[in-house]
Amino acid sequence: MNRQNTETTLLTSIPDGKLCIIPLESMDEFAVQIDRYIHDWRKERMSQSLTLHTLGDSYLKETYIVPPTTPRFGSGEAKGTVTGSVRGDDVYILVDVCNYSKTYRIGGYTNVKSPDDHFQDLKRVIAACSGAAKRINVIMPYLYEGRRMKRDSRDSLDCSSALQELEAMGVHTIITYDAHDARVQNSIPMCGFETLQPTYQFIKNILRQDPDLTVDSDHLMIISPDEGGMSRAIYMATVLGVNMGTFYHRHDYSKREGGKSPIVAHEFLGSDVTGKDMIILDDMISSGETVLMTAKWLKERGARNIYICATFGMFTRGLDAFDKAYKAGTFNKLLTTNLIYQKPELLKKKYYVNCDMRKFIALVIDTLNHDCSISDLLNPQDRIQKILEKHRRHEKF
Repeated sequence: MNRQNTETTLLTSIPDGKLCIIPLESMDEFAVQIDRYIHDWRKERMSQSLTLHTLGDSYLKETYIVPPTTPRFGSGEAKGTVTGSVRGDDVYILVDVCNYSKTYRIGGYTNVKSPDDHFQDLKRVIAACSGAAKRINVIMPYLYEGRRMKRDSRDSLDCSSALQELEAMGVHTIITYDAHDARVQNSIPMCGFETLQPTYQFIKNILRQDPDLTVDSDHLMIISPDEGGMSRAIYMATVLGVNMGTFYHRHDYSKREGGKSPIVAHEFLGSDVTGKDMIILDDMISSGETVLMTAKWLKERGARNIYICATFGMFTRGLDAFDKAYKAGTFNKLLTTNLIYQKPELLKKKYYVNCDMRKFIALVIDTLNHDCSISDLLNPQDRIQKILEKHRRHEKF
């Protein structure tokens, strides 16, 4: 993406309605910086464009955030309320369905909000905006029930059902990140659906962590921990001009452990890894078993530095396994985004690198509100090549 070209486009276009950002409590702190980015960009833009300047308060606001509330009754039931007017607005609702730090009281007990609770709150806020907003868009970084996108046997298709509910409620566009299988959008063919990737942020932060990293096919490889994630690994390997490898997992389908069949063997498909740096790329870390097993296998076969990258870091079994693996030299750095809730102790780990996505989301919202194309955001190849050139010249970026 060329930032200057994007700015030129936004300077000559009129927004599709007044911008309104509604962050649910799961993303209220995250949205504050997004709001600041957009405010500062638009303030600068208005000083350069007479057309935008004439829009006045409808374009430049002190804040674009309209806070919602989702109070609970004693029975555990709830309602959604928007605390300000959204009539005629282009609304962007932000929700993190993985934020288990939020709680509510029911029957004298404290309940942690589950993905189901967050999704219900999302629907309540959409209902509160319906009939007044010009356009309703949902930004849901981790796609609700995204791992349940296909039927293996007599399974429910939860992700498709959820998307169809949002479409039926009048949602115009759903924006998510690194969907487990983007083909789930086929369930809502008449609704906008965009899945973005944090590839640029991963590459930028790895190069910042290791200024001496040599980016060529003789020194670097991109690794997909399983065959399902090959497409994202192929993309990164292609833009970096390096080779990739992947693992094929053999499962014991006669058993079920934690809702899935256990892995009994790993088969690696790729060239020799001896002496090379590795970037292990995945969409999520749940327990961490897969990426740590992959890193261990590569290290035992002579890989040099190992960087683990995942869009969503859930760490459902805690961080002990990662602490032990780092101490044993299994990997060098662990990178995830702040698109979902991050444990405070995670941010303190010496091996952890946080990839901030707030500016990127702000740019997506700003661009869509101007009714401009985000195709450049879907393919950040130009931006990646620019930081690679700076890296080779040992310049700061």
